[in-house]
Amino acid sequence: MHPPPFAISRRCLAATLTVILCAQPVLASAGIVSFDEVKREFRSSDTAVLDRNGELLQRVRTDATVRRGQWIALADVSPALRMAMVMSEDRRFYEHSGIDWRAVSSAAWGNLWNTRTRGASTITMQLSGLLDEDLRRANSGRTFTQKIGQTVAATQLERSWRKDQILEAYLNTVPFRGEIVGIDALSRTLFGKAPNGLDAREASVAAALVRAPNAKPALVAQRACEVMRAMEPGQKIDCDALDMFTSAAVQRRAFDANEGIAPHAARRALRELRDAGEAAALSTTSARQAANKETAVRTTLRAPLQRFALGTLQRHLKELRGRHVEDGALVVLDNASGEVLAWVGSSGPLSQAAEVDAVIALRQPGSTLKPLLYAQAIAERRLTAASLIDDSSAQINTASGLYIPQNYDRQFKGPVSARTALAASLNVPAVRTLVMVSPESFARQLRAVGLPLRESGDYYGYSLALGSAEVSLLSLTNAYRMLANGGRYGPTTLSARPVAPAPASAAKARAGDDSAALVLDPRAAFIVGDILSDANARTRTFGLDSILSTRFWTAVKTGTSKDMRDNWAIGWSQRYTVGVWVGNASGASMWDVSGTSGAAPVWAEVMRFLHAREPSRAPKPPAGLVEAHVTFGSGADGNSLEAARSEWFLQGTEQPLFALDSGGAGTSSEAAAARITAPADGTIIALDPDIPPLHQRVRFESEGRGVQWRIDGKHFARGNSAQWLPWPGRHVIELVDATGKVVDQRKLEVRGAGVIAKSARR
Repeated sequence: MHPPPFAISRRCLAATLTVILCAQPVLASAGIVSFDEVKREFRSSDTAVLDRNGELLQRVRTDATVRRGQWIALADVSPALRMAMVMSEDRRFYEHSGIDWRAVSSAAWGNLWNTRTRGASTITMQLSGLLDEDLRRANSGRTFTQKIGQTVAATQLERSWRKDQILEAYLNTVPFRGEIVGIDALSRTLFGKAPNGLDAREASVAAALVRAPNAKPALVAQRACEVMRAMEPGQKIDCDALDMFTSAAVQRRAFDANEGIAPHAARRALRELRDAGEAAALSTTSARQAANKETAVRTTLRAPLQRFALGTLQRHLKELRGRHVEDGALVVLDNASGEVLAWVGSSGPLSQAAEVDAVIALRQPGSTLKPLLYAQAIAERRLTAASLIDDSSAQINTASGLYIPQNYDRQFKGPVSARTALAASLNVPAVRTLVMVSPESFARQLRAVGLPLRESGDYYGYSLALGSAEVSLLSLTNAYRMLANGGRYGPTTLSARPVAPAPASAAKARAGDDSAALVLDPRAAFIVGDILSDANARTRTFGLDSILSTRFWTAVKTGTSKDMRDNWAIGWSQRYTVGVWVGNASGASMWDVSGTSGAAPVWAEVMRFLHAREPSRAPKPPAGLVEAHVTFGSGADGNSLEAARSEWFLQGTEQPLFALDSGGAGTSSEAAAARITAPADGTIIALDPDIPPLHQRVRFESEGRGVQWRIDGKHFARGNSAQWLPWPGRHVIELVDATGKVVDQRKLEVRGAGVIAKSARR
């Protein structure tokens, strides 16, 4: 005979209460996590990437296992949502002390008679299960032991926490649908708004999802309708309309994985931290993010500049749409510190490859390598800014055949000074300059300034002068920053580092980084900067009214790669270096885009923005420079080759007159400027046993008058050129002037088959 149902219920409750009372001392001794600890340990699934002043630039999804937004204070949750959650999950939330005994009794009675009830789990009990992995509900439900532990934990939470803290923590940690956890992620994903803006209809759907996170939309809508009836008793609820609304809401994904104005820079900054193992750099740095405990990374970017740069690039690319241009990139560097101030990796919605970061993509730089080439030639005293170089048709012998460079306009200017050749971006003089320097030596210099050449200089050959190697916008802009810093090269940085607040340290940082390596003669860097800032020198190609001219001091160079695939404008002011690239990520050619219509207008606008309230003055000449007045001889038409002017020289290379020699070649007029132009110092010549020796002669070339050659101290030949039949060993080639003084020398090594084999055996 069965006992009365009420008696069974009382005995069950008594047994449960006894277990709880016995278990409480054990739990109390273990300690209860505090509200502040839970809030402090909360982590968003996104990382907020901030600018240098804490302004939000970009949100980046960094936890793919869950979708969790920010921690939302209870005061920032709409009253409708708070009411819906309490009405749905725990009507006596503000009355009980963690356990709703009336609900427990009702549930026990319902279980006895197989009657459907709401359940006895309170919000506090659910929260205890969310906070403790041991109490977390499995797919098969909680065990009896877990239920007892959950009950005990809820009692302890109620003793330690306030009701508002319990509800706030619950709303931020409760799972809703799929990967969505917490009210912020739910509100932004399903409703496209913040939690403080949810109305009664949206709140009822949110509350219904707690009970059945992955239920079909129709069931969610049915339960949402029940919640609304409880919230608005006596009111007529249109459940059919709510059904349609729910079906649309649960399919929305408004909370994008990434949003902001610096997606590529954000990913780069996170990668820098990850690669460097600087987990400690993750911080909560702005007041708003600190309040919400959102994981954040501070960068060196300036949000206003980033916003302007992005808008300017996109607007200009829209204007170029008719010329088959859809991609672009931009980077701004602080000259002194190397900090990246703006990083625009793509044109965004205008591009079919918006995920490609064109700031670090490898592209052909065109003529933008020329300043680095002329700087090396000047530093090695192979040229001065006034030296005459013949801009005429040239055929240069290479291992693969004749190399015949052409100018952009397919025309030649005749003898021009190095200043004019660089400023006007003439190709043939650049190739002639590379012949003096040698491709391999130039390649070594490019690597020294951070350009990641994949091959040797000999692989690229003389086309290296015209930008045949591939480089990134970031590395090329940083190489120009080296010129701005007087030949000192240092790395760039995107991740903000703590800086000592002392004024002396700040002044030192603005003055320059003492740890930077000196990779170029400061005097050569100054001369190249002076040339690239000379509006008159660039008139032969760009005219007098060029967009490259600014009202403040700047030095700039444009470049266009083969078949018009890439267009560049890179230059610097007193404090900033700006690099811009436009083209197509696919590698497709642009249509009729020149150096001044492609990247240059964007460069000019960004420079004007940077110096709207900040001056830019020309740099002071370093020690060892001489400013001298120079004149030029006459050309074939009897007119002066170039107007007389004041010119900068490395001390010891200055001279008053530059004219054509009797053969019409553009050289210095004095023997004091005599120098070897080929071969390059350190050349290694490998003799091929399959080729007759007479066909393996080495050609010596020089500049200057009345010169003669010596090999290993012995006279060999007279004149500016000679051919030498090499023999194995190390040799010293000397150029001697008319007085017998050695004015230049080269060391080279000849390796024969026997020598190579002997070396290999060693």
